[in-house]
Amino acid sequence: MWNNNKTVTRTFTTSQAQNCWAIISGISGWKKVKTGQKDGVANVFTALNAARAGGKRVDVYIVNDVIERVVMR
Repeated sequence: MWNNNKTVTRTFTTSQAQNCWAIISGISGWKKVKTGQKDGVANVFTALNAARAGGKRVDVYIVNDVIERVVMR
């Protein structure tokens, strides 16, 4: 489900492979970035961090509490 015009309030990662998380405004709890492809995880997490750092809003596609896609506005 698309969640539009949100802000990224926090991001988190560890040294473990493909372990990236974010808190999105108006959405309950930490959401994990979908794993499976290293480049995909890195790209989504980079976009989330850029939005947070730049104060930009995002549209995020979340399925089963997992962030699959992000579009920076």
